Amino acid sequence: MKRIQAILLFFCIFLTPVVKAQDAYSSYFTDKSLRIDFLLAGDASAQHVYIDKYSEEPIWAGTRSNLVAPFEYGEYLFKAFDKATGKEIFKVGFSTLFFEWRTTAEAKMLPRAYPQVVTMPFPKASVDVEFFERNRTTGGWNSLLKTSIDPTSMFISREAKPSYPRKKILDNGSPAGKVDMVFIAEGYTKDQMGKFEKDVREMVDYMFQREPYKSRKSDFNIYAVMAPSENAGPDNPGKGYWSRTPLASTFYTFGTDRYLTTSDYKAVRDAIWDVPTDAIFILTNTNVYGGGGIYNYYAMASSDNKYKGEVMIHEFGHSFAGLADEYFNSETAYEDFYNLKLEPWEPNITTLVNFDAKWKSMLPAGTPIPTISDPNKPRDLGVYEGGGYMAKGIYRPIDKCQMRVNTKDGFCPVCQQAISRMIDYFVK
Repeated sequence: MKRIQAILLFFCIFLTPVVKAQDAYSSYFTDKSLRIDFLLAGDASAQHVYIDKYSEEPIWAGTRSNLVAPFEYGEYLFKAFDKATGKEIFKVGFSTLFFEWRTTAEAKMLPRAYPQVVTMPFPKASVDVEFFERNRTTGGWNSLLKTSIDPTSMFISREAKPSYPRKKILDNGSPAGKVDMVFIAEGYTKDQMGKFEKDVREMVDYMFQREPYKSRKSDFNIYAVMAPSENAGPDNPGKGYWSRTPLASTFYTFGTDRYLTTSDYKAVRDAIWDVPTDAIFILTNTNVYGGGGIYNYYAMASSDNKYKGEVMIHEFGHSFAGLADEYFNSETAYEDFYNLKLEPWEPNITTLVNFDAKWKSMLPAGTPIPTISDPNKPRDLGVYEGGGYMAKGIYRPIDKCQMRVNTKDGFCPVCQQAISRMIDYFVK
């Protein structure tokens, strides 16, 4: 009898928070998604949000327990409030290619607009939603737009979009309790989908050979979405090559030859509107070196370059876990990307403004701050100057992590911890 009582007590203690979280979800949301299409428009000095369209989509695959994200990663923040009570019921951070563009020289001379999408569980009752930008001077949040949404409105589109064939590469259970990672074919013609599936499987195999993914493989579902292109490969303006693809991917983003992205995030979300999605990876059919990754947006890489595996997990580190680039001696189009008077939001770099919030507690006793690089000890944990595209004033955890160089040694302990926390966010 005592053993039975102990077992019952165990379940009461450890399952009660899960049950409460599920009750909170069902109180406010259905099993579907509310998609908000909008434009970010402006220049280096100012930006604005313009609503384009609201849509109901068939699946909410995201977390049902951590609806108000415990961290505020990203350059933008989206919140939803129950209109009747004012209670905050959903919060998520994200970054965009538009934000990066605003740090380029062109943005000082020319305004642009980029299509964007944010999704949330579909609400049962009216909600107030608000978009914020991170203030580059104070580090706080400035409101960009606040509006209300009535889920019964006839103007919320229920239109079905074209549905691409897909294959489940890894199946570990219900989307609600897993990280649902979706690979989208880009630059693969209809006759090349066999190659696409093979390329995805190679990328997945490589990913799960590296920690912390290796230890957390059972927490992932992997899908391959076969969106055919009319031509092979992405645009490559530097070589005069132009291709018709569903996502309009291109090299030479902001004039940097290896920076492979798409500015049309609406097209990205259209390709996977009916697929359970927590994280997006766009696999581009080319042997040209390149890639890109933006937090809670997408990651992208070439399929056939010799560094494809290393680039894949580097770029996915950006998009999935919010990891910053740790290199500082490569050409980029950015100007003063970080304010050295503020602590960066990314978990793997620091300006030492608030180092206590970063990896200070992980350092071995007696570690000098800053730490001098030792070429014989490139993996020792410390505080090494250089990172975030800047040689001075920003520091990284080890000399040569996956977020600095294409190395098979993988991520440092700080990056591994950040990735594991993000996995926990989705599955716990």
